[in-house]
Amino acid sequence: MTENPAQIPGRIKELREILEISAAEMAADINVPPETYSKYENGEADIPISVLYHIAAKLGTNVTVLMTGEDPRMESAAVCRKDKGVQIERYPGYEFSSLAYNFIGRTMEPLLVTLDSSRPAAALVAHSGQEFNYVVQGTMKIAVGKAEYVLARGDSVYFDATLPHGQSAVDGTAQFITIIQE
Repeated sequence: MTENPAQIPGRIKELREILEISAAEMAADINVPPETYSKYENGEADIPISVLYHIAAKLGTNVTVLMTGEDPRMESAAVCRKDKGVQIERYPGYEFSSLAYNFIGRTMEPLLVTLDSSRPAAALVAHSGQEFNYVVQGTMKIAVGKAEYVLARGDSVYFDATLPHGQSAVDGTAQFITIIQE
C-alpha cells in the first residue's frame, strides 16, 4: 500500500478541529514551537515519525489512522506480505514501509527503510525512546550523537534515540530494518 504523505497533515488538522484543539495547544502538548507545528500541519515540513506518535496520542487515535486514514484491525498478529507495508517517502531519498501498521496497540514501530545515495541526506532527528537498525542491503552510514558508523549488510546498531541521528546510503541504495520504541 503506497500512501501519499501529503494526506497526513490534512488528517491531523481535521481530527484536531473535530476535537476542538487549537493549533497552539497541540504545539504546546507535543513540545514543538507553534511555527514548526504550523509547518507540519500545512505540509511545509516533514513530520518526524516520533512526532506523529505524539500527535496521534494527543488526538486519541493510532498513528496508522494518520498514515492511512484507516484503523488497524489485528489484535493477535499482523502479517505484512512482501512489498505490502504502508510506504511513505518521508524525505527525498528516504522512504519507509511500515511493517506492522495493521496491529492494534503496538508499542514499537518496525519499518523497512530505503536510502538512495544520489539524493541529499535527511537532517538529523532526535525522538524519545530507543532505536535498532539492521542493514539488509547495501552499505549505510549512521550518525548517532557525535559518532559515525559505516554499516554493511548484516550489521546492526542499537542506540538512544534522544541523540541526534540520521542515516544515509553509501554508493547506491541501502535498505535497513529499523525498530523504534517510544
